[in-house]
Amino acid sequence: MSTVRLWTDAEAEANPRVKAVFDDIRATRKSDFVNNVWRALANQPDTLERIWSGLKDVMVKPGALDPLVKEMLYIAVSVANGCSYCVHSHTAAAKAKGMTGDQHAELLAVIGMASQTNALLNALQLPIDPQFLVES
Repeated sequence: MSTVRLWTDAEAEANPRVKAVFDDIRATRKSDFVNNVWRALANQPDTLERIWSGLKDVMVKPGALDPLVKEMLYIAVSVANGCSYCVHSHTAAAKAKGMTGDQHAELLAVIGMASQTNALLNALQLPIDPQFLVES
C-alpha cells in the first residue's frame, strides 16, 4: 500500500504542471500508461518535474550506451538498492527493448556474483592494488 495518494488522470488534468509532465510521459513513451511512480510524485510537482526531466536526460536521450544496456544497468542498481518496484518496471522495459531470457538470466548471475564478491571484499578490507587507482 502506498504511503502517499496516487493521482488520477482527472486530478492531473486539473493541475497544469502535473498535466504537462503526464502528457510528456505519454508522448515520450508513446503510451497512454502513466505508472504509479509519476502518480505518487505528482504530490510534489517540483520533484515530479525534476525527476522526469533527469530520467529523460539519462534514459531516453541518445548517448554512448544503447537503451537496453541502460535498462539492464538500472535493473542491477535496483537489485543492489532493494527497490522491487524498479526491478519489475525496468525488467519490463528491458524486455520491451529486446532483452532475451538468456540475457536476463546472465544479468542476474552477474548481479549475484558481484553481490557475493562485494560482500566478501568489504569484509576482508583489502588494500586497493595501485594498478587500479586512477591518476589525476
